[in-house]
Amino acid sequence: MKVLVSDPLSDIGIEIFENTPGIEVDVKTDLSAPELEKIIGAYHGLSIRSKTKVTANMLSRAKNLKVIGRAGIGLDNVDIPAATRADIAVMNTPFGNTITTAEHTIALLMSLSRNLPRATATLKDGKWEKKNLRGREIFNKTLGLIGIGNVGSIVADRAMGLKMKVIGFDPYQDPEALKKAGISLVSFDEILTRSDYISIHTPKTKETTNLFNKDTLSRMKQGAMLINCARGGIVNEDDLYDALKSNHLGGAALDVFETEPPGKINLMDLDNFICSSHLGASTLEAQDNVARDVATQIVDYLLTGKAPNIVNSKK
Repeated sequence: MKVLVSDPLSDIGIEIFENTPGIEVDVKTDLSAPELEKIIGAYHGLSIRSKTKVTANMLSRAKNLKVIGRAGIGLDNVDIPAATRADIAVMNTPFGNTITTAEHTIALLMSLSRNLPRATATLKDGKWEKKNLRGREIFNKTLGLIGIGNVGSIVADRAMGLKMKVIGFDPYQDPEALKKAGISLVSFDEILTRSDYISIHTPKTKETTNLFNKDTLSRMKQGAMLINCARGGIVNEDDLYDALKSNHLGGAALDVFETEPPGKINLMDLDNFICSSHLGASTLEAQDNVARDVATQIVDYLLTGKAPNIVNSKK
């Protein structure tokens, strides 16, 4: 069985492929789309991250492909219906980078609250702007979570450790289980009107695309702050700019963007906006975790036909 690794993968994942009898691995991480389409027919397994675009056209040439594994959670770059029609299993690794992403969320929340990026930049520029950089405490503030799954639940735990009040909106979670964990499940409207901070932890779907737009942003509390470490496109960036520029919102932090890299968008001109370059899962620990998980899952599927975290039902 041949496996192609088309996006960078930690050594621990490559070693699993190399050390498994019956598995042959090729690592080719600089392929253009035409180059990938030309060679994909020779492979039974494909390991990707976010760079490789698994399109219907590419899949039409993948005559021997049995499984696609994503080292990470998001599968925006995979045409899952086309893979399902081609009888190809698609899997992700939803647990390997959850702690890392949750910690990054808390880091952005704290940075927003205490103006840390501006404080660093102005001090390095030789300025002492203590009076202009007054922050706010997060103690006893209300954090609203959109999505309380693997990442959202860890963010909730960390936030409660910081003595924040946590409420959440997630139609797929059990209210009683969340209540036992100290999280109040409320409506989406209540999240908007009650939260001092809102943090997004939901997949990008038809329902969540543009979820935070001119209307929903205007319904947030005056001075509230918005954080997105989930997926770009859930927040309308132009509408967020207007909400921040008018000072309706106190601040916002994005780790993800509709287009990545985003270039010099209007948000970059605002002092009450901070950002990072999709770093939520970017720690050594997380990259080793997802590499180990994706390699193990692909190997198990190719050799036994079984593996966890398959997101599609084959025909």
